[in-house]
Amino acid sequence: MKHGDFTELAKYYGNRPGYSKTVLTCLKNHIYNTIGEGRTADIGAGTGKLTENLAEIGLSGFAVEPNEAMRTEGRKVFKDRGEFIWSEGSAEVTGLTDNCVNWALMGSSFHWTDSKKAIKEFYRILIPEGFFTAIWNPRDIESSELHKRIEDVVYSEVPGMKRVSSGKTVSMEEMREKLLYGGYFKDIFYLEAPHTEFMTKERYMNTWRSVNDIQVQAGEERFLRILTKIEDIIRDRDEIEVPYRSRSWTVQSCKK
Repeated sequence: MKHGDFTELAKYYGNRPGYSKTVLTCLKNHIYNTIGEGRTADIGAGTGKLTENLAEIGLSGFAVEPNEAMRTEGRKVFKDRGEFIWSEGSAEVTGLTDNCVNWALMGSSFHWTDSKKAIKEFYRILIPEGFFTAIWNPRDIESSELHKRIEDVVYSEVPGMKRVSSGKTVSMEEMREKLLYGGYFKDIFYLEAPHTEFMTKERYMNTWRSVNDIQVQAGEERFLRILTKIEDIIRDRDEIEVPYRSRSWTVQSCKK
């Protein structure tokens, strides 16, 4: 398995949590109040976790995903639904037409991009004064003794592990540098809200099986040990309460 290759993980991705409806609704209302209603693009849509949330708050448009296995799973979720049109493409080359969306987003995937190329591409596909949002959904580990214990298990097996990005450590300085590159966008603002997912043990374990960067750094043997230790910790629980924090950075296009 390679960093950023989700082919083998696509079957587990549907177990992941969605994003905070509070954050997404606030952003939608701000954008609609600023530039009016229009189409939305979920770039790097994966299996459609963010796409589903966008559809649930009344949005429609495009779901763009480079990985075929992930895209196939997403199309299954949206089978017989017309809100979002699925297509192959990346943040750097979406395949979408000029000025076709009011709002573009990337859910837990902006860190995989060539950000300079991606910013230029988002500028191209957005209407004048349109918006781009990068959002992540890290676990709120510090708020839960259970999840602190589970996190300790991971780092005890892989002491030198460096997360590609769970979104937990993303800073305003880093995002300002990336999102405001080249003068294509302006007025960066940050919005965060907590939310909680209640999962069966099977679903919870599958969220771990969907994580790319830990598996790559741990290797197969250590990753299996991590899974076994987590299963032991949650063995007596019927349901796992998982706290999350959706963290978003939004900018507005300078296009007139």
